[in-house]
Amino acid sequence: MSTTNVSVLPPEPAPPEVIHSCPSCSHWLTEGTLACPDCQTLTYGVHLGQIAHGAQQLEQEQKWAEARDRWNSALVWLPEGAPQTEGVRQHIAQIDARLKAEQDKKAKWTKRLGPFAPIALFLMKIKSALFLLFKLKFLLSLFAFFGIYWALFGWQFALGFTVCLFVHEMGHFIAVKRRGLKADLPIFLPMMGAYVRWYSQGVSLEDLAAISLAGPMFGLLAAGACYGLFLVTHQPIFMVLVYVGAWVNFLNLVPVLGMDGAQATFALSKLQRGLVATTCLVLFGLTITGGDLFGETTQWIFLIVGLGMVWRCFTRDEPEKPSTRTFLYFQTLIVVLGAIVYKTQFAGMGR
Repeated sequence: MSTTNVSVLPPEPAPPEVIHSCPSCSHWLTEGTLACPDCQTLTYGVHLGQIAHGAQQLEQEQKWAEARDRWNSALVWLPEGAPQTEGVRQHIAQIDARLKAEQDKKAKWTKRLGPFAPIALFLMKIKSALFLLFKLKFLLSLFAFFGIYWALFGWQFALGFTVCLFVHEMGHFIAVKRRGLKADLPIFLPMMGAYVRWYSQGVSLEDLAAISLAGPMFGLLAAGACYGLFLVTHQPIFMVLVYVGAWVNFLNLVPVLGMDGAQATFALSKLQRGLVATTCLVLFGLTITGGDLFGETTQWIFLIVGLGMVWRCFTRDEPEKPSTRTFLYFQTLIVVLGAIVYKTQFAGMGR
């Protein structure tokens, strides 16, 4: 249901704008000057720092060829004869020596194996494929998730619920991939939900919100598909899945504890959070029948999300530039998912 994000190798920085004033002493510089003639400050030191940071991260990942290319791109912004220029070239030479040693080692083993070298290469490829297969932990977790719900509620509900949750998580996965970021396939946690691990250094608050809300949006589409199947087959199980799917996705909009709603709320102003909270409280009021707060129609999930958003109105994490797009996205999900929960609640109770 939620997404987990860790750091990712930054993309190669874009070329900087032309600098005509020394960053240190403000001496006027002609175009193409790479170091100040007065104080010797590197004109594009900030850009060079970004290149070095990316190259070092590539080395940590042992991506030596990519790191070499990144260091080599720094030479364009360094003046000839500077100590930094010589230092970068020496470092590139060390990487070249490492790459050559790896190639020589591979060639040495190829020569030793002789006619068996293609067989060894084939076995290595099989090993890599098997490693990749076993690395996809989502398969094992998916089957375990399905099996537990099958034992508890029968195979029909288990299959439908697992597919709906998979669609929800793929919403996160696709949203991450669309932004050129790395993401792992979902991991399912029986009785807890699922998550997508992704790598998100430098993502804007609006993109973070869009990735977080993509899960409930895809979950809404899955609920709609279940409703379509109900209209075609008239099987009650599909209406139950509509209710449960809408309820679970609405629950994910709780703006606390790392839920999808919590990540999206970072892009909302206090006023926008208040409006979302008001919508949730109105939905809660609509589910109360005849003034009976504890009646069978009361949907406490609306109150939980609403109070969570009220609390976020008083936290010190309001963005400098709130996202109207995120607010409309969030509010739409609240209204549509809330309406589905309200209209199909008796299906979820098995009535």
